[in-house]
Amino acid sequence: MYTIRVMTYNIHGCLGTDGRRDPGRVLDVIGCAGPDIIALQEVDTLRDGDQVAWFGERLAMNYYGPATPGGNAFLSYYPLHGVRTIELEGGSCLCADVNISGRCLHLFNVRLHKHPGVRRRQIRRLLDDRDGVRFYSSGCPLLMLGDFADVLWPFDQGLFLPCLRPAKRPLYRATFPAWLPLCGRDRAYLGGQLRIIDSRIYRHSLARRASSHLPLVLTVRVADPRNYVKIKELKHRRMEIAPG
Repeated sequence: MYTIRVMTYNIHGCLGTDGRRDPGRVLDVIGCAGPDIIALQEVDTLRDGDQVAWFGERLAMNYYGPATPGGNAFLSYYPLHGVRTIELEGGSCLCADVNISGRCLHLFNVRLHKHPGVRRRQIRRLLDDRDGVRFYSSGCPLLMLGDFADVLWPFDQGLFLPCLRPAKRPLYRATFPAWLPLCGRDRAYLGGQLRIIDSRIYRHSLARRASSHLPLVLTVRVADPRNYVKIKELKHRRMEIAPG
């Protein structure tokens, strides 16, 4: 089994709750959590380049996206491949694959719309057979995470349940608005052989000022489906058949 730390964080263009735009504060929040892979939403541009490139250079991480200003992006210590977008009405989804010790993990980084009707159409689009979850739900595990933009999240959760299951979250799961969290908009769904062994929301004072959302960090265990036979020792130095 292999374990990685994954963060989902809507940085709101690095515009804090105090009305000040400061990428340095977001960088410090990310640094406190120490994730291996980061799914960012609402990534904006700086005067001298993209915010995601700025973060990637300072964190020494690979960076991918966004396709348009205000879109989604990945930061990762693992090389990502197959980076692609799924067009969503009024939202965004950036997909990628990552190899975790020989296992392919599918990643879906989403930001959905606030309107319930639009959001339900977006969810159905994500579950579509052509390029959505069902197409990639073969033998490889899948992690969908991001800003699902809803207030009463259990009502929309049922749309995911045929394909995915909700990831474990802290008992108090609110992440928005950051200064007084009341809504659990930021979360994750799992498919395949994944297990959440730790889940936490960073609520310290810097995180409450850096963005309109609080970051959610998941420690994800990727299971190895292969079976191994344990034996005490081999009788000879040459190859032999192990029992079982």
